[in-house]
Amino acid sequence: MLNLMVKLQNMFRNEKGQGMVEYGLIIGLVAIIAISALTFLGPKVAGVFNAISSALPSP
Repeated sequence: MLNLMVKLQNMFRNEKGQGMVEYGLIIGLVAIIAISALTFLGPKVAGVFNAISSALPSP
């Protein structure tokens, strides 16, 4: 019984996966910020590209 308790305590103290979870949360946050920025800035960027393409001479 003592052996089982020691194994459970060691399992809860194990912090090897903590770094990967933190990296996953950071990547998720960056993805959300990038998607929201593209959603808000998308029409403006499309307008700039349309203005550039209309200003270029057609072949």
